[in-house]
Amino acid sequence: MNESADKNVKYSIDGQVFVIEIHRPEKKNALLPGMYAALAAGLRQANEEASVNVTLIRGVDDCFTSGNDVSSFLASNTPTTERPSVAFMNALNESKKPIVAAISGLAIGIGTTLLFHCDLIYASENCFLQLPFTRLGLCPEAGSSYLLPKQIGHARASELLLLGGRFSASKAKEYGIINEVLPQDQYLEYAMDKARELAALPTDSVQSSKALIKRGQLDTVSDTIDFELKEFARLLETPDAQAIVEVFLNKKKSA
Repeated sequence: MNESADKNVKYSIDGQVFVIEIHRPEKKNALLPGMYAALAAGLRQANEEASVNVTLIRGVDDCFTSGNDVSSFLASNTPTTERPSVAFMNALNESKKPIVAAISGLAIGIGTTLLFHCDLIYASENCFLQLPFTRLGLCPEAGSSYLLPKQIGHARASELLLLGGRFSASKAKEYGIINEVLPQDQYLEYAMDKARELAALPTDSVQSSKALIKRGQLDTVSDTIDFELKEFARLLETPDAQAIVEVFLNKKKSA
């Protein structure tokens, strides 16, 4: 197993499960470009490693991720389609092996949209999710504008994507976004048990079944990611988004 190239993303192996841990607790697991690159590399490594049957993505015990680190995102001069975050989105979309997510605390922005690419998702009862893009003057990403309506229906997806408010893990389960809500001290081990159970099943059968479940979706999601990125880049330059970001950054400086 190759080591992660970023100190804030950790790789480990549990039997046939490749575990990717987001570990930047002092910043609420906010994602930096190097972290996105390491997340993408971990997914691709798991996909290529013959001894791995399942990938599990987790955060620290009280935080999955608060989303993109806004300061780092704005400081980057990298063209939108070449950002490490885009490599991560595409790695999620292209994964042939099942992905299990264990989430707790904050799951904001990409912390929620990445879940729409996962196959099994288990949350702690204290977890809340949010798709705050319109509140930032921006638009959805990671293919969520296609995946979420397909998964939960137009009306519910519009509620979450257009209003952009926080919602609980129990509501996410009610809407069909996650599989189970567990007590804080049980969610991670439960997710690991399910990942191990999945990994022990016949590999070809599981991967073929996943491919059938997602049949016809790969290219559509890839195209959606590209369309979203173009709109995201355009909206980022608008007065509304610039003003909101400036307020956000000023709050961080004064904190």
